[in-house]
Amino acid sequence: MEWRKDPGLVSRADKVKARTPEIRSRSAFVPHDLTAPLNGRAAGPLSGLTVAIKDMYDIAGERTGGGNPDWLIAQERATKNAAVVQKLLDAGATIIGKTICDEFFYSVAGVNAHYGTPLNPRAPGRIPGGSSSGSASATASGACDMAIGSDTGGSVRIPASFCGVYGIRTTHGRVDTTGAMPMADSFDAVGWFANGPGVLHKVGAVLLDGNAHKAGVQRLLVLDDAFAQADDGVCAMLAAALAAMAPALPKAEHIRIAPDGFDIWREAFRVIQAREIWSVYGEFVSRVKPKLGDGIHERMQAASMVGADELKQAKNVHGQARAHLRGIAQPGTVLALPTAPSIAPLIGASPADLDSVRTRIMRLTCMAGLAGLPQISIPVGTVAGCPAGLSLIGWPGGDEVLLDLVVSLSHYCGLEA
Repeated sequence: MEWRKDPGLVSRADKVKARTPEIRSRSAFVPHDLTAPLNGRAAGPLSGLTVAIKDMYDIAGERTGGGNPDWLIAQERATKNAAVVQKLLDAGATIIGKTICDEFFYSVAGVNAHYGTPLNPRAPGRIPGGSSSGSASATASGACDMAIGSDTGGSVRIPASFCGVYGIRTTHGRVDTTGAMPMADSFDAVGWFANGPGVLHKVGAVLLDGNAHKAGVQRLLVLDDAFAQADDGVCAMLAAALAAMAPALPKAEHIRIAPDGFDIWREAFRVIQAREIWSVYGEFVSRVKPKLGDGIHERMQAASMVGADELKQAKNVHGQARAHLRGIAQPGTVLALPTAPSIAPLIGASPADLDSVRTRIMRLTCMAGLAGLPQISIPVGTVAGCPAGLSLIGWPGGDEVLLDLVVSLSHYCGLEA
């Protein structure tokens, strides 16, 4: 293993060069994109910074598509901005466009059957991860300084890992989701991407509400059973990264967090997510019969068949998991785990291979979702030339502490395996 320059350290000249029509044409942005940038107020903490918005947040005068053309056609133009969009504009950010996402946010692949697959700039030929695929792609390409996504079952964390950028899923309920298309209210959280921790931190100061729970980081728990889900190369690189970060972290303690394995949690998450997405979009899917891409179609069908007994059992598991996880993620305690179990799969990977990766992904991502905890993915390095992220999970309201911590750890990033 050897050190290299952090891929997140992009020079201002590189950023300016990247913000060209050529980069924007690399399919990170929807066909129904903005016709011109929306300028924020002249002065503010984000003044001079550009932001791309996942096509699930309302922008006044535009239709919100949610990744599906039939849904887009059926929508009226928004009369006002989503709360997140308005806060960004009020803080001085310039909105440059609307980014592609998976249909109804029901995938972690980032492959949209209608609009194409956004480029993974740091792993060409591989999927970008979803559902916030376009936002991660735009950030990694340098087309914007930051991009807004959402995270229900990993929709910021996974593309952040696959594309080699910083990404945060916030504490459930800490960022106003008014004006955003829902997926599963029990788990939905706002998130965002940046190439560097400083910009990631700046956005947090704008979007996070006042319910912060500040505490010094006193414990670091390495989740051995989560690491066991990951490929050998990913494990080795992330372990080396944690070892390099040791001077800036508490002494690592190793634990197994899932006493009965991850699959009972993953299945409960799947059932609740399915029931909730069907409650939102089921009537539209049944009535309009929109064209849905492979995988999305099958998941919607399965969602339509979730019964009351199955849901009740899943909610019981959810309550137990939430209590267990929050009991461990106490203020001052940070959990370390792989963001994703592998590097990004190839675009041409078989459906069976993608399903296998998805299952392993959901074993890792369901924890923060079930417990409503904040989680940050750090682009610590690469495996076989492809990015892989290290995740840190905090306690409820510990978002700002995680953002501070990631800034302090950034100079340790850049390990290769």
